[in-house]
Amino acid sequence: MKDLLCVLGLIFIIEGLPYFVFPEKLKTYLGKIIAMPDSTLRFLGITAMIAGLFLLYLGRR
Repeated sequence: MKDLLCVLGLIFIIEGLPYFVFPEKLKTYLGKIIAMPDSTLRFLGITAMIAGLFLLYLGRR
């Protein structure tokens, strides 16, 4: 459970960094994301999940 809380904390830190450091550029980037097709976003999402699983496997091996 302690590891899970540490990982969740790191996720929040990493996710919040762009909002804090580059808020004006993030608004432009989010506008581009809205214009992307759903299929592209789904592909990026599954790719990120697979990469995360691979990293988790390497870290726990």
